[in-house]
Amino acid sequence: MAKFSLQPTDILKSINYTPPRTGWMDTPVNFAPGNWCYPTKPEKLEYLGFPNPRIWLPSDADWKLPPNWQDIVHEGFRDRLKKYRSLQIFMDVCVRCGACADKCHFFIGSGDPRNMPVLRAELMRSIYRKDFTLAGKIMGKLAGARVMTEDVIKEWFIYFYQCSECRRCSLFCPYGIDTAEITMMARELLHLLGIGINWAMDPVANCDRTGNHMGIQPHAFKGIVDFMLDEIEVVTGKRIKAPLNEKGHEVVFITPSGDVFADPGTYTFMGYLMLFDAIGLDYTLSTYASEGGNFGLFTNSQIMKKLNAKMYAEAKRLGVKWILGGECGHMWRVINQYMDTMNGPADFLQVPKSPITGTVFHTAKQTKMVHITEFTSDLIRHGKLKIDKSRNQHLRVTFHDSCNPARAMGLLEEPRYVIKNVVDQYFEMPENTIREQTFCCGGGSGLNTDEIMEIRLRGGLPRGNALRYVQEKHRVNTMACICAIDRATLIPLADYWAPGVQITGIHEMVANALILDGEGKRTMNLRQENFEELREAAAAEEEGE
Repeated sequence: MAKFSLQPTDILKSINYTPPRTGWMDTPVNFAPGNWCYPTKPEKLEYLGFPNPRIWLPSDADWKLPPNWQDIVHEGFRDRLKKYRSLQIFMDVCVRCGACADKCHFFIGSGDPRNMPVLRAELMRSIYRKDFTLAGKIMGKLAGARVMTEDVIKEWFIYFYQCSECRRCSLFCPYGIDTAEITMMARELLHLLGIGINWAMDPVANCDRTGNHMGIQPHAFKGIVDFMLDEIEVVTGKRIKAPLNEKGHEVVFITPSGDVFADPGTYTFMGYLMLFDAIGLDYTLSTYASEGGNFGLFTNSQIMKKLNAKMYAEAKRLGVKWILGGECGHMWRVINQYMDTMNGPADFLQVPKSPITGTVFHTAKQTKMVHITEFTSDLIRHGKLKIDKSRNQHLRVTFHDSCNPARAMGLLEEPRYVIKNVVDQYFEMPENTIREQTFCCGGGSGLNTDEIMEIRLRGGLPRGNALRYVQEKHRVNTMACICAIDRATLIPLADYWAPGVQITGIHEMVANALILDGEGKRTMNLRQENFEELREAAAAEEEGE
């Protein structure tokens, strides 16, 4: 974790929910370092063809905006109001009831009123009223309207990059306002002025160039997969295969590149490979569509469409029947909510049917793409996997519902079913922190960057508090998740709010329990930790209690 001096008690003591004495339009914004993400490097904007590339910092007085920047924002706003009926509705329908106010993790962790979803939306809605409504044009501030100024743009940048687009607030809105989509529109308008963050745009540029967010080139991707096969052989005594770029297979498997690049995602990726060997799946990987994630979701609709299209173009080139997708978050929101209207119909593919169980995945009829936990849960239900739960005997597991699979596709039961079939000790966090009401990791939508670590940890307070609860009540030592960003962001969150809890992907646990045909005696898990030593340590801890 990045160097961070504040203790958890310091953060808790500093949270103040008392509103400031001044109105929100008159309360200054804090531009001190630590309150903003680093802006996009100019070479990334130039490569992607985005406007106004330059060197600047949010702490600068002059952001070097184009001379006609107000016209650019006004016309961009007008275009989006015409294009997206939902935006027009979200601008008009809010009655400011406050049902969403205390539902945002960033507000809970900071007490900053602008992090209330209703007020975050007002940052944009106030400009809408002034520019596009008669009442706002005539009555101005009395109608909740304000003039677009450079200070407004700066305020947008700070607070629309303190929204992780998790959509928890929309769950509680009586009118169904999706603040995440308001954030998406605000970010699109900011991009028209060359205002974005490097942690999001660098992966976008990488994916445009190499097919994955990490910028891994085909030969390097192959080298990483070969290394994983070596590691699997060390653990299992069996050499398995992982086809790459091979035409004519039934399935192409696509997962986020975070699983290829960094621990603990790498163990999850090894788990996929072992699962496919165990069932004899007819599949191939691709070094060209080597990314399931889509940072276009955090950029603009054109980029999102382009990055999503590569998966389907590669599936067509390889001649597969359908696509199997790995443990990712925003990948599945794009697939389930936007893909069919952006890149569909994928009529060159078939409705996914498991070649092992014969199950037809009707929910994937439009997208032709199945989530790996849906696939694995079906295998388990049909008794197709040989499992030794004792290998996970030392684990006391809880599950973090990743925001996008939970709220954007309703993937709630399948992950739990898989976990409960590979571990004996499973515990749920409190009811209002899981399933559809799950709290965000605090680093989604491109915010997993160390320069805003305090903001991330404040945003991670609700999840950390729920985790600490089950840690203290049930001695939970492991939190599983199905999102590559979560597998990165939850590590510092857990270290800070619930020290001693490790983070894992579900298919790492599956692989550790999986019995492969032809394997040697298994003495260690994929992290090459000795099973017997782990069991002894867990038993000693239990006796100590």
